[in-house]
Amino acid sequence: MRKHIVLATATAAALFISGCANMSDTQRRTATGAGVGAAAGAVLGAVTGGRAGTGAVIGAGVGALGTYIWSQNMEKQKREMEQATQGTGVNVSQTADNQLKLDIPSDISFDTNRSDIKGNFAPILDRFAEGLRNNPNAEVRIIGHTDSTGSDAINNPLSLDRANSTRNYLTMRGVSGARIATEGRGSHQPVASNDSASGRAMNRRVEIFVGEIPQQHQQPQYQQQPQYQQPQYQQPR
Repeated sequence: MRKHIVLATATAAALFISGCANMSDTQRRTATGAGVGAAAGAVLGAVTGGRAGTGAVIGAGVGALGTYIWSQNMEKQKREMEQATQGTGVNVSQTADNQLKLDIPSDISFDTNRSDIKGNFAPILDRFAEGLRNNPNAEVRIIGHTDSTGSDAINNPLSLDRANSTRNYLTMRGVSGARIATEGRGSHQPVASNDSASGRAMNRRVEIFVGEIPQQHQQPQYQQQPQYQQPQYQQPR
């Protein structure tokens, strides 16, 4: 019986994915994530459930709702941020798990060894805060980075200070601080070589992630105490 359920579910997943062929990239990414998640959940439920049918239903529910959603609000905010950041060097993108990501370089955000927000950064954050106020179901994660100038004793807290400065600016623009988590990763995740001034400028940056949670899965918000988090090391690219 379980073999039949697994085979049927796998077949359904394949048909689901083939049916996404005529969708836009955004629609396909969202639908495929939900559909495959549901199928995988159904298989898991069928195999592990005490009763195959019941387990499949429970597993499908967990699989379908185990990620962020890309709603009209998220698409609208992405378009608005693309317009607001045009020509600034800020990269706006949709991640594979349906988060909105902003890569903000140092030439408009922070000077070397500083965590105060530059004037050119403020209008971008103003527009970003407006989008967040219009989408109360979204949560935010801000990650600060530095170049390799100086030691970890300097760079680690500096990267967190940059994330916190960004967070504080958003809260002053009406975004609840309970929705915003911050991290500092020092100089440990460069996106360019630190051997040149231009590379170091690229590494002094802030990354902002926005994810919208399905309303039925929202948890009570709490005030986070920001802290430096030891990142996983990766080789400079």
